[in-house]
Amino acid sequence: MVIDTRKCVGDHACAVSCMAENVCPPKTAYRKVFETEFNSFPELDRFFMPTNCQHCDNPPCKKAADKSTKGAIEKRKDGIVVFNYAKLAKSPKAKEAAKKACPYYAIVDDKAGFYTDGTPVLEPYETRDFYEYDKKLNRKRGDTKGSIRKCTFCLHRLESGMLPACVGTCIGRAMYFGDKNDPESLVSELLKKEKTWNLKAGLGTQPRVYYIGYEDRTKISVATPASCIACHQ
Repeated sequence: MVIDTRKCVGDHACAVSCMAENVCPPKTAYRKVFETEFNSFPELDRFFMPTNCQHCDNPPCKKAADKSTKGAIEKRKDGIVVFNYAKLAKSPKAKEAAKKACPYYAIVDDKAGFYTDGTPVLEPYETRDFYEYDKKLNRKRGDTKGSIRKCTFCLHRLESGMLPACVGTCIGRAMYFGDKNDPESLVSELLKKEKTWNLKAGLGTQPRVYYIGYEDRTKISVATPASCIACHQ
């Protein structure tokens, strides 16, 4: 995934579409858009930083979970980090260890519940079947209750030839998704011609989400890697 920080308008549409696509319960979201302000009037500028699971090639969450429950978190050959909800729900130690190990705050609890609790009927958009990690799930059945969840890069959509929901929803076209190993893909072209930055790359996590555009804004002193770090302490 490549995110162009120059194009994010901070409308949070990516986060909303993600919650809808993955039938997330209240207070659970796979994506966040951090925002901060720099300087003051008349030089006030706002900076938006979309983020999600980085699908690290060296995932600290997997290492932490493996200490108590092998196979609860796996790294697929295509690079996507996947969760086994059933194993994680049965292992509080693995859940807490994975959450604590993630330096990106990308892992959230599924505490169940519905937005339409307390109303005459649970709405179909909350009780419908949905797909994650090649499985058909249903929250009313409790398939994800008590587990931890995170961005899947919309794996179910990728396998159907579609883009992740956040990418397709972004009105600013700030996000791109594709095969980095394909020299003719758009993400490969962007990574070749743009300067890139990875979140907390110094930790050795080897993230698969790349940020571009932070050096090309009008006020370079406002939008630099330092600006990104301000949101991600």
